[in-house]
Formats: sequence, structure tokens, C-alpha cells
Amino acid sequence: MAKKVKVGVVGCGNISDAYFKASQTFKDLEIVACADQRREAAEAKAVVYGLKILSVEELLADKSIEIVLNLTTPQAHTEINLLALKAGKHAYCEKPFGLDRKSGKEVLRLAEKQQLYTGCAPDTFLGGSHQTCRKLIDDGAIGAPLSGTAYMMCHGHESWHPAPAFYYLKGGGPLFDMGPYYITALVNMLGPVKKVAAINTRGFKTRLATSEKAKGQRLKVEVNTHVAGLLEFASGAVITLVTSFDVWKHTNHNIEIHGSEGSLRVPDPNGFGGKISIFKPGMQEWEDVAPAFGYLENMRSIGLADMAESIRRQIPCRCSGELAFHVLDVMCSLEEASAAGKHITLKSVCARPEALPVGLKHGKLFLK
Repeated sequence: MAKKVKVGVVGCGNISDAYFKASQTFKDLEIVACADQRREAAEAKAVVYGLKILSVEELLADKSIEIVLNLTTPQAHTEINLLALKAGKHAYCEKPFGLDRKSGKEVLRLAEKQQLYTGCAPDTFLGGSHQTCRKLIDDGAIGAPLSGTAYMMCHGHESWHPAPAFYYLKGGGPLFDMGPYYITALVNMLGPVKKVAAINTRGFKTRLATSEKAKGQRLKVEVNTHVAGLLEFASGAVITLVTSFDVWKHTNHNIEIHGSEGSLRVPDPNGFGGKISIFKPGMQEWEDVAPAFGYLENMRSIGLADMAESIRRQIPCRCSGELAFHVLDVMCSLEEASAAGKHITLKSVCARPEALPVGLKHGKLFLK
């Protein structure tokens, strides 16, 4: 039996608890240490989860740690990823993979040079409901995918997040914050994107925080807060994508895929489970489909666990840097398309990540 893959976490903020908890599902993965520029944040997590408290420098120097889990804010993702790779460690980070193509390419090049893995959230597409949707499409349940819609619309995070300011700085906004969930889910089901067009706007110059810890703060808005895009996939499918922090309430479904022989409703890609529905000619109404896979609860770290096992198996990981870079390229292209008023053809491409096999035992990602 291969030894456990040890992980050190940099960044002990709001999302880290989900990783710490879900990682315990995977017995070949072990988070052993944490670091944060605010030492008190690292201390708080270390007490709860029984971890070593290290500085970033100490964590990078620890030879027992194979993977750095980078949970810093988007503005620091590239810096920490590069430091991890230079230290000879594999790097897995929260989304987005970078703030621009240049930074993403720099990480990919260094990983290739160092012969190390790099990966990135979101891993929600590995959830049972999303893998079921992928299988339905692959099995031809709705025929050839032709079109669809994807909506992520709310009124921003300042009403609940304890530190919402970075959501309105470069690397934030609805596209870079929530877009990765939707675009990654679409790439998982349909393959890579070929071309995009968009019209983007900014509803407010400043935002007023109303969450308990940030109440009264006036937040500067540096990014577009409503992005209306069109994605043409290499497969031929055309998807309307809208991400917005300027919408108080709506009734659109998260994702719908319409094929030559039916339509599929896909649940919220910010989660792992959720309701799946299908409509085919002859049906009177949408019919629900039972998930064919497990991992329906909050499993943030499943992508990290997949990277760990892929390292041992010496095979590509599902939440790869190449996939994350393609998603980043799509987002950058949507911004550029709106600014230039023209279609943008993507230069990047990626393979669809390997689907999970049916019949997995809980805590496993491969049958053998």
C-alpha cells in the first residue's frame, strides 16, 4: 500500500473548513500543516484539525509535504503556486487559476519544467449529480447537445461574507468568482470552448457591505458585475452564460442543456449534488433522474484527493492545470470580447477530464 500523500495548506480563510473536513474522506490523503499571513487564523484551524502551525517558508521547506493546497485570495494564487513548484512541491489552488493568461501560463510552464502536477478548483463537477449529467450526455440520453443556458445571478456577497472587498477587485466579480464553477461544469459535459462573445456591464461604482463583520464598509468596484456571454463549443453546442452580482432575484435554472432528442436540467455547479431532470418527446413534464454516483454532499477536496492518487499512479489528474487554464482563457476572452465588441477565438484547448466510473466505493476515485 502506497504511503499517504501529505499536504500543507496556505490560507486558512472562509473556505478552508470545507477542505479540512472533506479531506478526511480520503484515506490516502493527509493534511498535516497550515500557514496563513495572519498567524491567529492558522492557529484556529490547527487547534480544530490537529495540524502543525508553520510559516509559509517553513511549510515550503518541509520535505514530508508533497502538495501545497493554496487557499489564498485570487490575487495571491499565482505567487503561492510558483513558490510551491519552485520548492519541488505539487500545487493545487482554489479558483481561479490566475488573474490573466500570462500568470496561468507561467505556472503551467514551471510545472512542466519541474515535472510536477498543478491543479485547481472547482472540483464540484466530480460530484455525483454532475457526473450523472455527464453520463446521460455521453450515453446519448438527449442526443447531440445543441444549445443551452447557464445562469449565476445574485446581488453579490457583501450581505453575508465577513470580508467581501476582494470580490470586487481584479480576480473577483461574478465571472472570475463564480464563472469557474459553471464553465468547468460545461467543459466536463461538452468539451472545450472554441469561440466567445459578450456584453459586460458594471451596475454600481461602489457597494455597501451589510454582513455582520463588514457592516458599513464601502466597497470599491473595479470589475464588471454583470457578464452576458455566448460560448461556442468545439462540439458545436452554443451556450448562453450570464454571471451577475446585480440581480436581486430570478427564476432561471442553473444550467439547461438542449439536445437533438431531449433537454437536461443540471443542478447548481457550486455544489456536488442536486436535482437532475430530463425531458424527452412523449413526456408530459420534466422527469427527475436519480444520481448514478456518490459524492453528493460537500466534498471540496475531492479534486485534491484525485491529484494525490494520480501522482501515485503517474496519470493525468482530473482537476488539472490545463483544464483550469482553459477556463481562465474563456473568462479572459469574455472580458476581451465585450471590450472589443467582437468574437474571440480561443487559442487554448483541453481534454475533457476522465469521468468517474460507476460503482465506486465511498472514499475511492478509481475502481482498482
